[in-house]
Amino acid sequence: MTASGDTALLPREVEGVARGDARRSLGVACGAHALHDGYTDLIYVMLPIWQAEFGLTYAEVGALRGLFSGALAGFQIPAGLLAERMGPALVLALGTALAGLGYCLAGASTGLGVLLIALFVGGLGASTQHPLASALVARVYAGAHSLRALGAYNFAGDIGKMTVPVLAALLIAFMPWRSSLALLGAFGLIAAVAIFMLTPRFAAEEFSRAEETVSAATTGTSHRSGFFLLLSIGVIDSATRMGFLTFLPFVMAAKGASLQGIGVALALVFAGGAAGKLVCAFIGARIGVIATVLVTEGMTAAAILALIPLPLEAGYALLPLIGIALNGTSSVLYGSVPMLISPEKRARAFSIFYTGTIGSGAIAPVFHGFIGDALGVTATVIVIALAVLLTLPLALALKPVLAGSVLSGK
Repeated sequence: MTASGDTALLPREVEGVARGDARRSLGVACGAHALHDGYTDLIYVMLPIWQAEFGLTYAEVGALRGLFSGALAGFQIPAGLLAERMGPALVLALGTALAGLGYCLAGASTGLGVLLIALFVGGLGASTQHPLASALVARVYAGAHSLRALGAYNFAGDIGKMTVPVLAALLIAFMPWRSSLALLGAFGLIAAVAIFMLTPRFAAEEFSRAEETVSAATTGTSHRSGFFLLLSIGVIDSATRMGFLTFLPFVMAAKGASLQGIGVALALVFAGGAAGKLVCAFIGARIGVIATVLVTEGMTAAAILALIPLPLEAGYALLPLIGIALNGTSSVLYGSVPMLISPEKRARAFSIFYTGTIGSGAIAPVFHGFIGDALGVTATVIVIALAVLLTLPLALALKPVLAGSVLSGK
């Protein structure tokens, strides 16, 4: 491929960064995102198995999911600080190794206590991926051109969500679940070595110059109230997504789905989610952020409620649409942060945004689990669907703030 062809297909790199280093950075970030997101959502396949194996209530099932997500959310900011001292390559590699080790421990678990330790270790390792991999991409691609690179990075995460849970379900069909998890965990240890070897090393002053290039090429103003409205929408949206995904296996099982069928159901949701990020980015550019949020959140509530009475086959057909709505909102919310935060404060703002949204995703399954124990799965899914409608007045309140931002096109 010619150089001109490369330029047409790839975002422009930051001045002073070699094209090969930029490509390796993007490749490492995409690979890490796919693996870590796959590990994170593999838990949904395992929840019915663990419930039967250890005799868990729905609240305890939610706590298992919440433990992993809580560790993932709570240690993102410390991971970023640690990377400033040790370098992103080493910290991201160590985190990937810990995530893999967590699943190796889960495969070796003989009781609930070991499983809890395994999930905490896995979540601790997974906490390194979002802040470090996304920062790695942002540091080697400049200005508005970085959006395409970050889009590829985000899409890679959805690929992991689609493939790893399905792969786990297929492995469990041929071997015990403990052996399947140990095998998947061992892959993480191998990936950690590859990440450490392939991640380019940049001097601190090169990072500083890259950030100055991006800062000089962009303008913006801080809108603190708008940011927290945006964060509030993201928190509710994430809680809806994680709560629904936690109970989806039980909804599909009640309709007669097998374990492999549950894996397919999750893959359909994640496939729709991947498409949703692309579709909603296009829609957002045409009709604006607020209109897109209103459409996707309304569609989320309606589609989840429609799933409840449907038979199994019709439920499968609806799941991609649910995935589009569930993930589509997150794409426009994430992309709206730069509209509200000035360039020199965006790194911290993204850390807060990630921590808040993932943290709410960690708490939500526990909260919904208590509802499930008290009222049953169907009532819990209805609560989840109705709660997402709380984002609509928040979005309307955010509209004038975005309209006043110099970076907002709508």
